[in-house]
Amino acid sequence: MNRKPSANAQAAKISPARSAAFEVLIRVGQGTAHSDDLLHTPRVNALSIEDRNLTTALVMGVLRWQIALDARLAKLLSRPDQRLAEPVALALRLGAFQLLHMDRIPAHAAINESVELCRAAEQPHAAGMVNAILRGTAREMEAAKKRGPEAALRATPLFESTAAIAERLGHPVWLVERWVANYGRAAAVAICNYDQREPDAGGLFPAGAEGLPQIDDGSRLVAELAAVASCSSKDDATRVWDCCAAPGGKTLVLAERLPKAQILATDISAKRLARMTDQVRRSAHADRIRCEVMDAAAPMSTSPTTSVQDGNGPFDLILCDAPCSGTGTLARNPEIRHRLRPEELSRQVVRQVAILRGALSRLALSGRLLYSTCSLEPEENEQVVETVLRELAGAIRPVPVDPLIESMAEGGILQPEVAAIRKKTAVRSGHLRTLPGVHACDGFFAALLERAN
Repeated sequence: MNRKPSANAQAAKISPARSAAFEVLIRVGQGTAHSDDLLHTPRVNALSIEDRNLTTALVMGVLRWQIALDARLAKLLSRPDQRLAEPVALALRLGAFQLLHMDRIPAHAAINESVELCRAAEQPHAAGMVNAILRGTAREMEAAKKRGPEAALRATPLFESTAAIAERLGHPVWLVERWVANYGRAAAVAICNYDQREPDAGGLFPAGAEGLPQIDDGSRLVAELAAVASCSSKDDATRVWDCCAAPGGKTLVLAERLPKAQILATDISAKRLARMTDQVRRSAHADRIRCEVMDAAAPMSTSPTTSVQDGNGPFDLILCDAPCSGTGTLARNPEIRHRLRPEELSRQVVRQVAILRGALSRLALSGRLLYSTCSLEPEENEQVVETVLRELAGAIRPVPVDPLIESMAEGGILQPEVAAIRKKTAVRSGHLRTLPGVHACDGFFAALLERAN
């Protein structure tokens, strides 16, 4: 008597890396966890180094290219508008991504294991379709190789619509349309291309900086700007507040650059702050950093103190790296593009205005605050700053960041040639604005504000 293979038997035919990647992508699709967290679970950490690397490459690659993959695969379905069960869609995406973007993966391995993933996920009725579509994709790839790059160039239209650019480079149309409107077509294409690669390893800062945490260049740039913005000398005691501090890298940069500063690091998330507190305790600056759960938007107490032992301040320097949509970090956080909706931006703005307003209420006379986000959207950046400046007209004034960039170059913090480029292309109306692909880092915005005497 013939028996159907069990799900366990089917799973045994799948490599550990593809199996782990499939599980991570299922959970990301369900919206229950972030890919970065899922790629560091005990399940993934137990894999060999090679399998961990492949799992990460598969997860991040599928998330980056999902929109483009779905558009291509839809053309091979008997009904292009057909809605597939999520495990089937994921099996197809994993297989197609390997065929189209991973030259070292044999086609038979990509196809066969995608079929087995489908069966192991209790979708055996779709196995034949997955097999046929992926084999068709593999044949298309072979035919394209034979035609050569010249044929592909001839087939490329002289002008691509924004929708075509978005589909080809795996981004939502509405997001690319915004970037074209705000930064121009060439910059929008550069942003999209940057988002489809592994993030740059660095290049803004000289190598070999000791005592600094390993964080991306964009985050470090914001923290370095805040430290240089301090009106106190390096040897003076400075009261510093990092008001949206988790995961803590920027706090540690501030501590390293301001060795006499007493620092209050707060975050509204108790879970994120607990992880940050563990990191701070292991640092050389633990005695100068106090970590507290706190909502930066909460109104200041009616009895402000002059101590950093509570959240009232006043503070000489505040870093306000506000929570945001994160559209400047899609290269390292690719699932944002699938979750974010246009209407969410207005909700973010309300929160950002409240946080900036609350932070400024704790700023000392002549104190400075650096407001920053990792968003490319003007509503979350320039417009937030403009809104609060109108409310606090006369009490708070903007300060250009150009001198800070020069100071960082003179102090050997920033590469001199990079500083010159940043000053020319990344400073707009006195604020910092980096664009992925245009500048060699994630997209960040920073505005420096000062309380008048």
